[in-house]
Amino acid sequence: MSNRPTPAAQRLPPLPNLIFASRWLQLPLYLGLILAQAVYVFHFWVELTHLIEAAFGNNAALDKLVTSIGYKSAAPITSLNETIIMLVVLALIDVVMISNLLIMVIVGGYETFVSRMRLESHPDQPEWLSHVNASVLKVKLATAIIGISSIHLLKTFINAENYTEKVLLWQTLIHVTFLLSALAIAATDRLMPHTRRGGDH
Repeated sequence: MSNRPTPAAQRLPPLPNLIFASRWLQLPLYLGLILAQAVYVFHFWVELTHLIEAAFGNNAALDKLVTSIGYKSAAPITSLNETIIMLVVLALIDVVMISNLLIMVIVGGYETFVSRMRLESHPDQPEWLSHVNASVLKVKLATAIIGISSIHLLKTFINAENYTEKVLLWQTLIHVTFLLSALAIAATDRLMPHTRRGGDH
């Protein structure tokens, strides 16, 4: 039997090895995104705490909520109303969706561009990670951005009296641009030849 090393076991020449090892420079970026995720978790719980306190009649918490969502009313705001609750809940959903986007970038980006995580036998492996590659990740990120943009646009329309027509128009146009960009990315991915995704790992 031959003792020749397999291609995977062969050592790379110094320069290619250095270039290939440079992928680890991305590690601090992903660690930084994990810290950003922690900030979003903290912000989520602060807003949720203010919402619960305002529901029990805490005027200071109510003022903080009204300020954070940019809600204005001709009459003094002395208690929660349906519009304020809806805007706060949409803001919380927005945080969750951005957090999901961060997870896709951190986990999918690390798996695709830095190193394999070997999660194939892990019971909690995300379904989408089993066939992730740069193209799939790009489409999923575009879809997530559309979802986040939709939440922002819905928040703006609910609170439309506090925005000018120009702001409403531009936010709508930006959302449509995101949508068209995602469709273009998906169409390009479908047209480009690539191997079966199930065999990527």
